[in-house]
Amino acid sequence: MEKQQRRKAVAAYKARRQQGGVFQIRNTQTGRILLRRTLDLRGSENRFQFAQMTGSCTDHALQADWQNGGWAFVFEVLEVLTQKETQTEAEFKSDIEALFELWQEKLADAPQY
Repeated sequence: MEKQQRRKAVAAYKARRQQGGVFQIRNTQTGRILLRRTLDLRGSENRFQFAQMTGSCTDHALQADWQNGGWAFVFEVLEVLTQKETQTEAEFKSDIEALFELWQEKLADAPQY
């Protein structure tokens, strides 16, 4: 019976609709931001929180400032995009890329890493 439950859980996980989007990691001390996009917002936020808890930096661009204190960084979701049922992963990725480019233009004047 355990195998059937596992198969159902795996099938449910694969059938779920992804939530991707654009986020920034902002240094609250300097105001500088690191703009990123992802197909899995929840996973990216979990990675960031884990990095803060362990004191390890996951992005080389932030490394120097992270050494002065990972607590100074915040994870901020700028826009969420949910994958449509009829959308392939490639189409979803393309939509995320377009969204990312729009946010790059919006935040072009912001101090960035």
